Amino acid sequence: MLYGREHEQAAVDDLLAQARDGRSGALLLRGEAGIGKTALLDDAVERAGKAFRVIRAAGVEYEAELPFAGLSLLLASGLDRLDVLPGPQRRALETAFGLGDGSAEPGTAPAAGAADRLLVGLATLGLLAELAAERPLLCVIDDVQWLDKASLDALLLAARRLQAEGVALLLAARTEGGAAPFDLRLGLPELRVAALAEADATQVLTERAGPDLPAAVRDRLLAEAAGNPLALTELPVASGPQAHTAAGLPLTSRLLIAFHGQVTGLPPATQTLLLVAAAEESGELDVVLPAAGALGIGAEHLTPAEETGLVTVAPDRRIAFRHPLLRSAILQRAPHHQRLTVHRTIAEALPEGDRRTWHLALAATAPDAALADALERTAVRTGRRGGHGGAAAYERAARLTPDRDGATRRLVLAAEAATEEGELARAEALADEAAARTDSPLAHALLDHVRATAHFWRGSYPTAYRLLLDAALAVDHSTADGTADDTAGGTAGGTADDTAGGTAGGTADDTAGGTAGGTAIEPAHAARMLFQAFHAAWYAGEEPVADVLDRLAALPLAADDPVAPLARYLPAAVLPALGRPAAALPAAREAVEAARRAGAESPADLVQLCGATLILGRDEETVDLGGELVAEARAKGALGVMPTLQFFLAEAELFHGRHADAELTATEALALAQDTGQHQWVSQLSALLAYLAALDGRTDRCTELAATSLATTGPQTAAPAAGHPWAQWALALHDLGQGRAAGAADRLHALTTGPHRHHVSATRAVPDLVEAAVRLGTPDRAAEPYERFARWTAAADRPWAEALRLRCQALLGPDELAEPAYLAALDLHATTHRPFEHARTALLYGEWLRRTRRRTDARPHLTAALETFDRLAAHPWSTRARTELSATGTPAPQAPLTPLNSLTPQELQIARLAARGLTNRDIAAQLFLSPRTVAHHLYKAYPKLGITSRTALPTVL
Repeated sequence: MLYGREHEQAAVDDLLAQARDGRSGALLLRGEAGIGKTALLDDAVERAGKAFRVIRAAGVEYEAELPFAGLSLLLASGLDRLDVLPGPQRRALETAFGLGDGSAEPGTAPAAGAADRLLVGLATLGLLAELAAERPLLCVIDDVQWLDKASLDALLLAARRLQAEGVALLLAARTEGGAAPFDLRLGLPELRVAALAEADATQVLTERAGPDLPAAVRDRLLAEAAGNPLALTELPVASGPQAHTAAGLPLTSRLLIAFHGQVTGLPPATQTLLLVAAAEESGELDVVLPAAGALGIGAEHLTPAEETGLVTVAPDRRIAFRHPLLRSAILQRAPHHQRLTVHRTIAEALPEGDRRTWHLALAATAPDAALADALERTAVRTGRRGGHGGAAAYERAARLTPDRDGATRRLVLAAEAATEEGELARAEALADEAAARTDSPLAHALLDHVRATAHFWRGSYPTAYRLLLDAALAVDHSTADGTADDTAGGTAGGTADDTAGGTAGGTADDTAGGTAGGTAIEPAHAARMLFQAFHAAWYAGEEPVADVLDRLAALPLAADDPVAPLARYLPAAVLPALGRPAAALPAAREAVEAARRAGAESPADLVQLCGATLILGRDEETVDLGGELVAEARAKGALGVMPTLQFFLAEAELFHGRHADAELTATEALALAQDTGQHQWVSQLSALLAYLAALDGRTDRCTELAATSLATTGPQTAAPAAGHPWAQWALALHDLGQGRAAGAADRLHALTTGPHRHHVSATRAVPDLVEAAVRLGTPDRAAEPYERFARWTAAADRPWAEALRLRCQALLGPDELAEPAYLAALDLHATTHRPFEHARTALLYGEWLRRTRRRTDARPHLTAALETFDRLAAHPWSTRARTELSATGTPAPQAPLTPLNSLTPQELQIARLAARGLTNRDIAAQLFLSPRTVAHHLYKAYPKLGITSRTALPTVL
């Protein structure tokens, strides 16, 4: 029976009730050690009863470096249902659990860091939904603070996407002294489990120690326990009724001492067996007993621990400790030499594999070349599975490597792996240690790459740019001089993507001779570093961008090198936008086909090229290539690059006036970026969605998304958010739509004259600045940005761009030249399909005609603009056009009611796919949802569309 937990039990009951009704939910219980979290989990299982299917797991402190250890335990009972998952998700989960080798099947992408972790999370979602198909599912996870990060990431992704599956996810995590031992900002509903009230604490103590406890002892124990239920039950047993506990120590330390006392009273053989069980992370008797047997200890020695209630043996033949602190107490009290012996015997009891390797590493006391090799293989497998822990394995391998050069090479690999895992401080410390051990220019280049990545993520873009530029030059010169050596071998992992484009970096082991080393880094590696330097320079300013591109253009790349087409395309696409000469820009399709013929990995190696098409206004190529690469990434399971590609695609869809498509694309991309922790893309996509909200007048959503964008800078970052330019344009457009020209002009002037004026959003925002400045009567504020825009339109050589320039020219005057400019702009708009900008030009021309008392001439232009704005649901502009049309003496028609506008982006996306004939399971696989969630959204969409079944969807859509 639980005392004083009515509030917590009510919250759990609500979670279970939701699951019974077919809805999913999650709840994280937080509290200090012994506060009763585990008891609440046990109580939840009891309350769920037989109406629920229950699966359980718990984090184990010594399992934290073993990727997917917790998840494999949680999902073990559902592995017979893996066949229901989409192929890429099934393969990712099989690889994570060691059921496959991680090799990619034809037409699929190989495992790759965040992308593979995302697939494992989506597979977890699918498997949870499948386990809940027959009855509600209760997932119970204790000690989340010790759960390995790969498992935690997968569970959090699934929790964020659970909607209508009937899954209740109940977690518990320890806090100490009011702070968490790890980052507990998990984005889940949380409930802090507080200390018991005195009356409830007294009841617990009385039940444990009996009613005859002397009042003085009772009062002392109540004071020392401070409402902690575990302390109320364990301290009396440990200290006896008259003894005093270690007052003054933190409560957790006192509880450890209490558990020490209980273990010390057991026979020595039982204590040793408990140490084996505590050190063996899974508690499997089939491992624990053989390991103990090697020490002369048999199964019968477990009996005293069972009789005292310290451990139990579950039906699945696993030893469970009464409380996690008991495991910690046993491990802490054991002498170092005894822990070494136990790890060695556990390793001997395990089959070949990563667990055996780790226990051997924990038992090692001297360098061991064979063990170091095995640990490196473990690190490589960890990377292939997309799990965290590769850095720890490489670092431990380095410590065990007898030769200096080999140890240095593994420290380089450890630094790179730490960067990939987001452990920036650890990466820099490892890089510094490795750098002090070698004079190899190539090794230093790779380590500068690591440091540059850390600076990039912290927002120190100039420093990152300079480090990458110097590293690329060092690689180039070293290769030319023939000075490469095997200490430089490694992964040289890349930074994340951004507005300037894509996954430019991220080279594999083979570019540096692989993990075995021994060959020179090829010039292509210098090019990849320069691609990443370009990425950093994009935020540092125009001069760094031009410097990188000049060096990239000068690289002596072989014509058949996979990176050569991008190395040629990038300067040709960007330098003219900066007002600099460059080679003629080839068609993007030609560059893509050339890269593919040369062996480029698609879509990863083509992402930056896709983004570069936007810089000189090749938006139609962006739509074509972006749509193709997104479909390819989706089919292959290459989900890590999808937020990048979808951002570029959404930009191009927006520029083409396909606002609904842009919102669908960006909304899905934002969820994927959040799931993979791509902070830059969360910022960028939030800002782009804020712009779309400004277009149709959703004030609250616009300001909320812009605030999210500006606040999303990632960990340890001091620089402005990546989405800052787009967010400023969004807020300015909102001001302009609401008639606040002054606010719009201020934001846009800062954007178009500041350090990011070369960004796509800043370039495209100039026409809005011109309009706002002219409305304020201060056209001079737009003069310099307009001149730059005019040079850009000449370089872009696109009819729609020239139409926008002519519109700016008409606004800036002189007034007697306005009409020819407006008419020329409208003629050019008619040759392209950009309805929003076409309508804005018609609106401005109509306003100009009305002001010059030519109302009859104004009406057709204002009417056409209004019809387009209404069709696009651009409500602020519809209102403005309707007001102008009414001012000409013609009543303006009311806005048509369109049921599609009532659908959420996800409902519209699902309805469109269903209208094409896809089944719920097909749609779920494509959108990374569960089939039951798809059905839930369809049933919500039907009444909004005025239909009753999916057969009518093609008609209304």
